[in-house]
Order: sequence, then structure tokens, then C-alpha cells
Amino acid sequence: MTATQQAVTESAEAAALARVPDQLFIGGSWRDAEGGRRFAVEDPATGTVLRDVADASPPDGLAALDAAVAAQASWAATPPRERSDILRRAFDAVTAQAEEFALLITLEMGKPLAESRAEVAYGAEFLRWFSEEAVRIAGGYQVAPQGATRLLTMKQPVGPCLLVTPWNFPLAMGTRKIGPAVAAGCTMVVKPAPQTPLTMLALAKVFAEAGLPEGVLNVVTTTEAAEVTGPLIADPRLRKLSFTGSTAVGRALVAQSATRLLRVSMELGGNAPFLVFDDADLDAAVEGAVLAKMRNIGEACTAANRFLVHTSVAREFSHRLAERMASLTLGRGTGSGVHVGPLIDAAARERVDTLVQDAVACGGRLLTGGGAVGERGYFYSPTVLADVPADARMLAEEIFGPVAPITSFTEESQALRLANSTDAGLVAYVFTRDLSRALRVCEGLETGMVGLNQGLVSNPAAPFGGVKASGLGREGGPQGIDEYLEVKYVGIQP
Repeated sequence: MTATQQAVTESAEAAALARVPDQLFIGGSWRDAEGGRRFAVEDPATGTVLRDVADASPPDGLAALDAAVAAQASWAATPPRERSDILRRAFDAVTAQAEEFALLITLEMGKPLAESRAEVAYGAEFLRWFSEEAVRIAGGYQVAPQGATRLLTMKQPVGPCLLVTPWNFPLAMGTRKIGPAVAAGCTMVVKPAPQTPLTMLALAKVFAEAGLPEGVLNVVTTTEAAEVTGPLIADPRLRKLSFTGSTAVGRALVAQSATRLLRVSMELGGNAPFLVFDDADLDAAVEGAVLAKMRNIGEACTAANRFLVHTSVAREFSHRLAERMASLTLGRGTGSGVHVGPLIDAAARERVDTLVQDAVACGGRLLTGGGAVGERGYFYSPTVLADVPADARMLAEEIFGPVAPITSFTEESQALRLANSTDAGLVAYVFTRDLSRALRVCEGLETGMVGLNQGLVSNPAAPFGGVKASGLGREGGPQGIDEYLEVKYVGIQP
């Protein structure tokens, strides 16, 4: 990059960052945190500070809930078409500002610009999808079996919600929750991850400009998540909690919310198996593997975590995948030709390396990568390990990084047993050209989603979610809005 190009890039970055609000968004107003507390947002590619933003305290969180409660009745009474139009205007605005949103995502999260652009397109689609669902909330009417009574069912908004979003998809995980809440007529308090608050603050600005009434959306950025969200979860005015993040934190939140029987949605961790059968198209399987593993630098709950490959093709698949992974270019996400950005922070990189070293110590063969890269930022080389034994930690734990462990199987039943041998059950990937086998395996997998001969399953029009310890409920698709609606039955004497 020339000095002139570097100057232009830095100017664009500075301009994008300057346009992001740096305060809490409560009751339709931007305000400082109590006591003026602030925290820094870091660029994971360089370790430098991008911006500092308001650091909310528990009273700030309660003020946000107060605003959501005050707005709930009038917002629930708003005509569905008005809610739909607001979401559509927000969709149009995010789409129009796609480059700026993509740059923000890359700066604070690290992924390459091409992936950030894909996230913006994906995230915006939830706003369009739920703008269409807002006007299709329907109940039912039927005659009771004995004929003496009429049965009327209606759907009504749950009420004020607490939405907790992760750092790995700072826009899409927000729109996937905010979209259905707005469509259903719920108000909300959103707490984004402290690593990536800028994108959510920019999104709040978009919603304000799209005409969302004051108090419907409140955004509280904080480094003290438990201290701020705890009083909200305990508050009887809160009616729903939606969380995306680790299974460990999700379990703690479910336990915390249980005393109130608070309605919850949990999108938690994964440990996705990637099954390659002996009849698979290896070209497609390798490309699918790179997509399923390296999307978001491997920092995704849907990332392929365990590669289970039939013994007859394991050697060829391993070497072809290693060759593809070794060809990927690391660098700051704003750079040209970059495929792989940094991990989110030093702790994440250290954990990934610990898992790799453990696998090698257990007998896994390192085919490519296997170490940290560079003196600045939190880069880790794309890594492939073959013959990873069953006792390696990375087969039992979510890696959340650019590492592909490969192990083999001989029989279909063994593949299914290995795939299901975890308490996670979010997604699985299957590559085979045998239709009968495909149906058997898809039915036998204990996951909420399956990618059949493809390495990407996320789609706003489809229900996203898992089984077992991977969560409760679904986001997206026709089912997504139901998470924010209560069903009321009315018996009528004609």
C-alpha cells in the first residue's frame, strides 16, 4: 500500500469512527454513564485503541429498563404496518451505509472487509424479513369438538426484553434479535459485547433516524455485564431474556432467570462435526470445509470443529485441506487480499494455541500452521492437524479459531456415534452423493441444523438454533417472531 493509499484508508477509518455515538442510548436520548465512566475499544489487529465509549453501571441498566417499560404499552398498540415500515426503513439505511458498517465491524472485530460486507448483507436481511413478518402475526378461530364453545387464540407481545449479543457478529446478532422484537411489538434493552460496541451504537442511531419511538430500543454498553444485567433479570417488569454466547454463561443466565421463570432464548456454543463420506465430491468437500471452518476466522458457533473423514479418503482430504489453508493470507482486515484476520484478543489466541499444542502432544500430526503470527495484534496461522486422537481436548471443546482437527472413521454408524458424542448440538455438515445415506445421517444427527453438501447454513429465512447444550428456541425464519409473542386463548360462548 502506498503512502497516499494508507492516508486515504486512515482518513476513512477515522471518519467512520467519528460518526459513531459514544454514549448510552436510553429513552431516545444519548447520555453519559453514571459518573462519566468509559472504556476503550481495541483494534485486535494492532492492539491500539479505536474509541472509548460509555461504561454503564447498574443504575444505568435500570434506567434503560425504566424507559423500555414506559414505552411498552404504546409500542404494543402500534399498528403492525407502522412497525413493519420502521424495520424496512432501517433495512434501507443499513444497506445504504453498508461500507461504513463493514468497516466498523472489521476495525473492532477483526474479520476481513469481504466477510464484514457479507455480515452486513446477512444482518440487514433480518430487518427486511421481520418487516414482512410484522404484518403476518396471526391467531386462530375454531369450533370446540363438542360444538358448544368457540376457541379464539391471539398472539400478543411478550413485553420488555433484555437482549445480550456477542462480539463475533456485532451487527447480525443484533438485528437477529432486534428485528423480531420490533416486529412483535416488544421494547428492549440491548447489551452488546464490550469488545464490539461500536456497531451496535451505530445501529441504534439508524433506528432512531428510522422513526423508532423513544424507549423502544435502549442500548447499554458496559464492561460489567453481570452487575448490569443481574438486576434487570431479577426485575419483575422484564419479561424475556435472549442471549447469544458461550454455553457456560448461558447456563448461568438460565439458572439466574429460573427463580422468576423468565422466558428465555439461548443460542449457545457448538462443536460442529464435518462428515466426509467415501463417495463425497472431494473438491466440494474441501471448499465446504474451508467455508465452514474459516468463516469469521473460525470464531463462530457454527464453525466446523471436528472433521470426521472416511479412512479411504482421509489422507487425500487432509493434504488438500492443508494446502488450501496454507494458501490463505493473514493480515489486518482492511488490507487488500487478506483472507484471515486476527482473533479477538490475546486470551483467545492463547487458548487456541493451548488446544493445538495439546493435540500435538496427544499424537496429532501438524500438517500446516500451528502458531501465533506477528508481533502486533492477535493473529494465529490457519492450522490443520491429521490423525487427532479421541482424547485431544479440541475434539471435546469449541476451538473458536482457524484450526481444523481431522480424525477418521470406517462405518456410517461410527461416524454418527462420533458426531453425536458431545453435549453440543448446534449444526453438522455432511458431504455425500448417496441420497439414502444423506437422509439417514441427517435424521440421525443430534443437531438443530445440518448443512448437506454445503459449508454454510445461516439464512434469515430459516430457523437458527440448536439442541442439547447448544440452546433453547430459534432465531430467524417464521419461527423467530414467535420467541417474542405470547399465545392467549379465549373461550367464547356463542
